[in-house]
Amino acid sequence: MQPRELAERLRDGSDPPLLLDVREPWEFGICRIEGSRSMPMRQIPAALDELDRDRELVVICHHGIRSQQVSIYLDYQGFRNVINLQGGVAAWARDVDPQMPTY
Repeated sequence: MQPRELAERLRDGSDPPLLLDVREPWEFGICRIEGSRSMPMRQIPAALDELDRDRELVVICHHGIRSQQVSIYLDYQGFRNVINLQGGVAAWARDVDPQMPTY
């Protein structure tokens, strides 16, 4: 999913997906998409039971690489509604929210 598609989806009033930010806490502290939940990549295997397997998940990182890896992992673990945010928060800042701090 591209950042602009996600922004439209979040504005449309439908049931929002869980925004799962898999960056490190220091990264999440610099910038984040409003409403996202921080769960660093390394914590995902131990936290699978905390995630709703039936809910749509949009996985987010800095540039979309870690989130793609987590998306593949979650799919392998039986999550069927997992979407990777292409370009991560860097693309979100560029395409949706130019006021967002970057690093």
